[in-house]
Parts: sequence; C-alpha cells; structure tokens
Amino acid sequence: MNFRIDDEVEVIAGADKGHRGKVLKIDRKANKIVVEGAGRVWKHVRRSQKNPQGGRLNKEMPIAASNVMLVDPADGKRTRVGVRFLADGSKERYAKKTGNSLGKIAPARAQHAAKA
Repeated sequence: MNFRIDDEVEVIAGADKGHRGKVLKIDRKANKIVVEGAGRVWKHVRRSQKNPQGGRLNKEMPIAASNVMLVDPADGKRTRVGVRFLADGSKERYAKKTGNSLGKIAPARAQHAAKA
C-alpha cells in the first residue's frame, strides 16, 4: 500500500464515491485507511466521566485501501502510484499518469545505485 498520512485521496467505490479528503490514519495489517470526511457513522456513547453528556458522536471509520486512489498534486486528477529507484539508489513514489515524484520513501543504498 503506497499511501502516506496527509496524502490527498479520492474515494472510487462505496457510499462516499467521489469524495476527496486527506488520509488521517493507515492500518497496513488490515489494508484499511481513514479518510477525512469519508465513511462517517454515528457512534452511540454511554454517559461516563470522560463523556458526561453521552449521546451520538459522528466519526470516520476505516475504508478499504482498494476503494481509494491518490490525487496527483500536480494536476489534481487521480492516479496510480509507482515506486522507482533513483540514480543515487534512493527509492521514491511517483504518479504513474504524469511521472511526477511524490517524495522519497527510502534512503540511498549502494546496491540500488545506477552503475556508470
């Protein structure tokens, strides 16, 4: 899963299809992400010291990572994400549609550096 916190994504399937928002939380084990404003549900809360009023809270729930696509910051359209090695051996994410870099994800390593 090539998402990071604070990436802008668009929901492509489900009840919130077409919604755009930031990634708030990632659960890589369950392959789910929490998107700001998507997957909202009402949670009924009993009165307690922490919540003396009780009542209903509106909160975001995790949605499957396969139901969202990254939005390319360069052109504002959704795109797939790829991973490539740079000449110095560092690893970066890139937008498949435009080829623009989305930031480094691993430091330079000699074994992945281009042989010149």
